Formats: sequence, structure tokens, C-alpha cells
Amino acid sequence: MGQFKFSGPAKRLRIFIGEREKYRNIPLYHALVLKAKELDMAGVTVSKGIEGFGANSRIVTSRIVDISSDLPVIVEIVDSVEYIEKYLQAIDGMINEGLITMDDVEIIKYSNLTGERLKRLKENLEKEQK
Repeated sequence: MGQFKFSGPAKRLRIFIGEREKYRNIPLYHALVLKAKELDMAGVTVSKGIEGFGANSRIVTSRIVDISSDLPVIVEIVDSVEYIEKYLQAIDGMINEGLITMDDVEIIKYSNLTGERLKRLKENLEKEQK
């Protein structure tokens, strides 16, 4: 089918949590990824910090051997405003402690169009251009 390139405005959602946070006995970051997949989000990335502190002002670091450390985790999603809003509604109540930020971003997306959502996007763009 060939490569498809799309560019335009989007939203970046970043969720800052601790790696020990749980949702229904599974790591919260994993529950957030599963919810993004369920909602057909464009993609999600989970990054683990090596050092940081949050609301409790306690510095946690990977430099100290501490089995019980609660290193910072960032769950990041870039998608359309529509999908970000739908996701925020779906995760309401999942996060007990954390911070969510949102930014306007400009994206350039390259794809081989294997996903159904990207195929629909291409079809809609082609209709708009006619």
C-alpha cells in the first residue's frame, strides 16, 4: 500500500505517576496502556525516570540500591483532541495520585497504513481533498 505521511495539530497527554501505583492489582501504568489500546489510541509510551520527586517532596533515585523505591513513571500519548478527551473520561477514577499535563503539538506521522484507524484517516483526507 505504500507509505503514508500525515501532519497536523494534535494533543500530547503526559501522566506522571509512581511505579508502585496500582489499579485493580496491576501496575497503573500498564492499566493505562491497556485502556489506550482498548480505545484505539494512536500509541502510548511508558518511560521510567531515574530520579525525581513529587507531591511528597521525597527524592527517589535509581542510584541508591533500594528495593522499595517508587521511581517516577511517565505515560505519554499523542493523539487527536477527540481521542485524548475520550481517554481522559475513561481513566477518570483510575489515578489516585499523580499529575496530568496536556500540550498542543504539531505532528508528522509516517505509516505503512497497517492499522484500521490509519486507513480510515487516509480515506477521510482523500474525501476532503476532492
